[in-house]
Amino acid sequence: MVHKLIKLPYADDALEPLMSAETLRYHHGKHHATYVNKLNDLIVGTEFESKSLVEIIKHADGAIFNNAAQVYNHDFFWTVLSPKATTPSVALDSIITSQFGSMDEFKKAFIEKGLTLFGSGWVWLCIDEHDNLHIVATSNADNPIRSGLVPLMVCDVWEHAYYIDYRNVRADYLEGYWKLLNWNFISYNYSNHEKHRGDYFSNFCKDNTPYCDYVDQLEQMDEVRS
Repeated sequence: MVHKLIKLPYADDALEPLMSAETLRYHHGKHHATYVNKLNDLIVGTEFESKSLVEIIKHADGAIFNNAAQVYNHDFFWTVLSPKATTPSVALDSIITSQFGSMDEFKKAFIEKGLTLFGSGWVWLCIDEHDNLHIVATSNADNPIRSGLVPLMVCDVWEHAYYIDYRNVRADYLEGYWKLLNWNFISYNYSNHEKHRGDYFSNFCKDNTPYCDYVDQLEQMDEVRS
């Protein structure tokens, strides 16, 4: 399977002024693209050559794992963002409020997790098989898949995600990120978890991205186009 760099579901300048076109061009067109190209080079002639990203992440180690995970993480990150204002579904809003106290308290806890992550990594909202929500920070390329948690949303807190626009002020970047959230996608991830439960990851379509069924819907409904 040849893994491909996803096409962003919005224009390079669609997230401005919170995320500049320059950042998107470097982050997506160079950093993300490098992970995709490196992964394709590394898996040639290995047992992972025909595997999906999720299968590679579950079973690979070393450079193959790192590059596959970074492709997955970035695929997820770009789809979590939207230039259009969206709101959580009633069901998602309800479970967040019940477990964190309010949406504001959830935002506060998520941003705090991002601020206290040392070095580079990712911050995720995940859900487990018992419907418990978890805010999880992972270092470098790691993500929640191997731990059995289902990711609902993610924020990239590697410096290349924000240094052009915010320099070293990660707090301002995290506030800007919050204003760009694609709650349609996050709500979809929650409803998909509710629908499939323990068989969640096996229900992704057989493409190189874990959310391709939702992206197909976006193309039809034009929900996040600029």
